[in-house]
Amino acid sequence: MQKTPLAHTLRATAAILLVAALAACSSTPDKPKPADLPANVALLGVRQAWTAKLGEVGFPLEVNVNGGTVALATGNGTVLALDARTGRELWRTAVGAPLSAGVGSDGKVTAVVTRDNEVIALESGKVLWRQRLGAQAYTAPLVAGGRVFVLAADRSVSAFDGQTGRKLWNQQRTGEALVLGQSSVLLAVGDTLVSGVSGRLVGMNPTNGSTRWEAPIAAPRGTNDVERLVDLVGRVSRVGDVVCARAFLSAVGCVDAARGRLLWTKPAQASEGVHGNEQMVFGTESDGKVIAWRRENGEQAWVSERLRYRSLSAPLAVGRSVAVGDGTGLVHFLSREDGSPLTRMATDGSAIVTAPVLAGDTVVVVTHNGGIYGFQPE
Repeated sequence: MQKTPLAHTLRATAAILLVAALAACSSTPDKPKPADLPANVALLGVRQAWTAKLGEVGFPLEVNVNGGTVALATGNGTVLALDARTGRELWRTAVGAPLSAGVGSDGKVTAVVTRDNEVIALESGKVLWRQRLGAQAYTAPLVAGGRVFVLAADRSVSAFDGQTGRKLWNQQRTGEALVLGQSSVLLAVGDTLVSGVSGRLVGMNPTNGSTRWEAPIAAPRGTNDVERLVDLVGRVSRVGDVVCARAFLSAVGCVDAARGRLLWTKPAQASEGVHGNEQMVFGTESDGKVIAWRRENGEQAWVSERLRYRSLSAPLAVGRSVAVGDGTGLVHFLSREDGSPLTRMATDGSAIVTAPVLAGDTVVVVTHNGGIYGFQPE
C-alpha cells in the first residue's frame, strides 16, 4: 500500500529524533577522556598541498571524487567543485535550500537532496532539473549510466533520467520502523545497483528496480524499534565484485555482489563506515579502536587502541597507510600493516566530519567549520 506524505514525515521525524537521542547519550558528563597523543613520529612524509573554504557542513556530507575533481556541499545549499591537485575552485553555486544529502556525481551531472525532499541535478554549476521526493533522504544520490538514483528514508529507491529529471521508476522496500539519519549504502557494481535496506545489501536491476538478490549483514534484535535498528552506513569498501559494509552498532561484513552471496560477517560496534584494500578491511569503533579484518575471511589482523575516544571518522586506505580524522581536526596516518602511527597532520581544530577521500595522489578532508584540506603523502 502506498504510504501517505504524513507517514513519510513521521518516519523522517522519527529518524531525526533517534539521532538526537543517540547524540545525547554519547555526550554525558562521564564521557571517557580522549587518549593523549605522544610526540608526532613523522615516519611518513605528508605535505599540506592546499586548503580551501567551504562553509559549515551540518549534514551527512559525502565528498564525491571523479577523476581529478572533488565535489562538495554545505548544509545551507552551496555546492562546489574543486581541482583535487591544486584546490582551485572550478565552480560554485547555491541551490536555494538547505541540504539533507549529497554529493553524487559522474563528473558531468552532480546531484544533491534538500531538506524539502527535492533532488536537484546540476551540470557545470547550473541547475538542470528539480524533482520532488516522497520522503527525506540522507544518502548522497548515485549518478551512473546517465541516471540519478536516490535512496530515501522510507526505504524507497527512485531512478531519474540524468538530463531531464523524468522519473523512470520507484521501488518501495519494507523494513524496520525507524531509519538512521545518516548516509547509507548506494553504489553500482557492474550492471547491478546495490543499496542498503535495514541490515541487508540488496542488488537491484537498474533499469526497473526489481530485486536480484539480498544478503544480510546484520539482523534486527531486541524488543523495541531503537534496539532493532540495523541500518547499513556508508562508506563501503569495494574491491572488484566484493562489497564490505558496516551495520550500525552491530556488525561488519562482506558480500559477493556478482552472486549476492554473504562471504562473512563479524560483530563490531560503531556508526562509521569502512574502507580497505585487496587484503584488509579497516574500520573505526565507537570507542576509538581502529581494527583491520582480513578481507578473505573476516579474521582480525590487528587492533590499535592509540586513538581511543578521539571521535574518529571512517578510515581511508591509501598507499601503505590508513588515514582517519578525529574530533579535534587531526588527521592520523597509521600503518596498514599493524596500525602503528606514521604521522599526523593538523587542520583548523574543528572535527573532521567526513571520511577522508583520495583524489589522484591527494587525500582530501573536510572539517566541521568548513575547512577543506588537501594532503599529499609520499
